[in-house]
Amino acid sequence: MQKRASNGEGIARLTAANNRIDGAYYLCARAMGINENKLALLYALDDGRPRTQTQICEEWLIPKTTVNTIVRDLERAGYMTLAVHGREKTLVLTEAGRAYARRLLAPVKAAEEQALAETLETFSPAFIDAYDHFAARLCRALRERSRGGRDASTEKGDDV
Repeated sequence: MQKRASNGEGIARLTAANNRIDGAYYLCARAMGINENKLALLYALDDGRPRTQTQICEEWLIPKTTVNTIVRDLERAGYMTLAVHGREKTLVLTEAGRAYARRLLAPVKAAEEQALAETLETFSPAFIDAYDHFAARLCRALRERSRGGRDASTEKGDDV
């Protein structure tokens, strides 16, 4: 029977695992010759749903100035267009941009699929729900503490 880790040990293991995952994406992006934020932006748009710059910033925690720089680079390369809707600009990959994203993301998604399949051979699919639940609770708790303990119950959602 596996010994249950204390909360402190569990948090340390989760934090180290998250850092290894972030580092793996960083190194993967560097090996592709792009930065990790460009990889994240392409990943976010790869599902075909247009998003605003604000949505990308909020969902992926990429600073707005960084998103603007990446968008300009992708526009110049012919990989992205901006559709203006009121004050918001919707990011849309061009056909060339979709092909570029697919080429870059194919090995990333294959590695993700392999890692998840291997994980689910050992652990229940509830692992995903538990991890997502933990992330939401941690984000909420950190957000509350970062503003001096003020109550955030009036804010919508538990995500960052």
